[in-house]
Amino acid sequence: MRQFGLAFNRYFEKWMFLLVPGSLVIGFLLADSLQPYIGWVPYLFAYVTLTMAIGCGFGQLKEVMRRPGIMGLTFIIAHVASPLAAYGVGSLVFGTDSPYVVGLVLFTIIPLGVSTVLWVGMSGGSVPLVLAMVVLDSALSAFVVPAGIHLFFQSAVEVAAGPLMADLLIIVVAPTLIGVLLNQLSKGRLQPIVHPYTAPVSKLCFVAVVALNASAIAPHLGTLKGDMAKLIPVVVLLVGLCYALGYFGTIPLRNEAQQITVSYATGMRNISLGIVLALGYFSPLAAVPVVLSILIQQPLATVHHYILQKLHNKKAGARGLPEVR
Repeated sequence: MRQFGLAFNRYFEKWMFLLVPGSLVIGFLLADSLQPYIGWVPYLFAYVTLTMAIGCGFGQLKEVMRRPGIMGLTFIIAHVASPLAAYGVGSLVFGTDSPYVVGLVLFTIIPLGVSTVLWVGMSGGSVPLVLAMVVLDSALSAFVVPAGIHLFFQSAVEVAAGPLMADLLIIVVAPTLIGVLLNQLSKGRLQPIVHPYTAPVSKLCFVAVVALNASAIAPHLGTLKGDMAKLIPVVVLLVGLCYALGYFGTIPLRNEAQQITVSYATGMRNISLGIVLALGYFSPLAAVPVVLSILIQQPLATVHHYILQKLHNKKAGARGLPEVR
């Protein structure tokens, strides 16, 4: 069973760029059958967050806190520069009152994505750094998300900040803190023991969250046909811009591993949470850009990985070092 769990997890991570969009399509096709189970989404998502946090202990968090500059820079790029870009591009194309603008900005203020850890590891970044940043960003989301929405849409969008913060505390912050505490109490021994069992279940919960949220949006697809020709290029542009902001914004650090880490951290977001919040607190149309980003951010992560390899090999060739293949 242990070997099966590890093999399943490796297979899922290898084909995640197809499996996640595939679960989105399944959610649309089986919308009528899946809609009665939409209420399960917060609990499924809380489990995904918990399994992620078990891999991070106080030691890793302390290590990140010793480098507040890189952490602060990442959060500024992810939650200040990126939302400003999203608001500017969205307003220019759709107008400031469009629910699509809300969705674009929401994509940039939700926490860093859990799958970031996978891509950072494959591309030669710092896994401990990104894991700790994902955990900290998730813990801060109860304050960052309501504050960001209020800052950009205080007059145009009515959001009950109290219930929003309460939901974030339950489905993100509490599981994050519990996971870190379990890691600490077990002195890091728990994660290797439970990983072969919790990781595959976590992956299944993740695709279930995507499929269920897609089923909730399905009834509104008919109203989108006229907008998709403009919306899809805008979402592609924004996601690509988030990767680029992280990469070029960290050039002054002169540290390739940190540059790779931050570029993925700013480019990949916790999309499942974004859909949950969009559907729970905004117009269903606001969730559409977040849903589209599921289709886009994983394939763009593959493209980004390819570009990073080419850049690394170019630098390695100039220094006479072996290339990465």
